[in-house]
Amino acid sequence: MAQPGKHFSEGSGSPTSNKGINRHSEQNQLDFELEFFAGILRRHPDYVDVLRVMGSLLSLKGLYAEGLKIDKRLVKLRPEDPLARYNLACSYALLKRSTASIRALRKAVELGYRDFRYMREDHDLDAIKHDPRFRQLLLEYEE
Repeated sequence: MAQPGKHFSEGSGSPTSNKGINRHSEQNQLDFELEFFAGILRRHPDYVDVLRVMGSLLSLKGLYAEGLKIDKRLVKLRPEDPLARYNLACSYALLKRSTASIRALRKAVELGYRDFRYMREDHDLDAIKHDPRFRQLLLEYEE
């Protein structure tokens, strides 16, 4: 799960006050989106596209355990989906659960996930990048 950067235009206020306002606005937007999509899930609990968005938003908010629950649901709903497995690996890595992360990442690759460049750059996987099992996985599958 990538964590996209947020860019804000500079207004007429001081940079310090703008950063505080922008951070607050960003947080309010994130909270709004979480509540909005949670409402959809209350009515349609297996809506895969909304579950994906919720998992990403929860990670952006730093709610990694809640994001993991969403990713586990996605894997149950779509067991052969390589992206669902990749996101599960990211959630485990964010929670410093290396063995589970490597296992989910291996399954994602076995199911067809092949964006190795992104995998190397994805900060969600930082906790496992120095693990020899991560390097071995890349050696086995990367061409």
